[in-house]
Amino acid sequence: MPVKLGSKLPGEPEARIEIIPLIDVMFFLLASFMLVSLSMVNLKSVRVNLPTATTANLDSKNDFVSLSVDKAGMVYFDKQPVGNNELVLKLNAWHKTNDNVRVFISGDQDVRYGAVIHVLDLVRSTGIQKVAFEIREPSATDAKP
Repeated sequence: MPVKLGSKLPGEPEARIEIIPLIDVMFFLLASFMLVSLSMVNLKSVRVNLPTATTANLDSKNDFVSLSVDKAGMVYFDKQPVGNNELVLKLNAWHKTNDNVRVFISGDQDVRYGAVIHVLDLVRSTGIQKVAFEIREPSATDAKP
């Protein structure tokens, strides 16, 4: 009499793992973690009215210094108002600790052009070469010239 291996009784249910609900749960967790991590971004700049540019792109900001110039021409180093000498000292300290330090300059669109160039000149005098100007993308409500 031959032996039948692997045969099941007709009334025995087959055990299965349903993977579709697991995928749904994992997708929900991934989306939740992404939204929470985006809300934890710490902005280190003073709120200014940025000029717009059509070629604006977002840059990742991990290790950077944020300099802001308001309408009156006052300079802020990570939300703290600074004078020219204090700005140069702080930038030198950052440059000594990190050779690849990046500087983001955000100037109000109503600030005088010379004030922003003066800040750029101070940054370049410390030896920092990675300098970018922060701009925003134009919104639908912005009037085109």
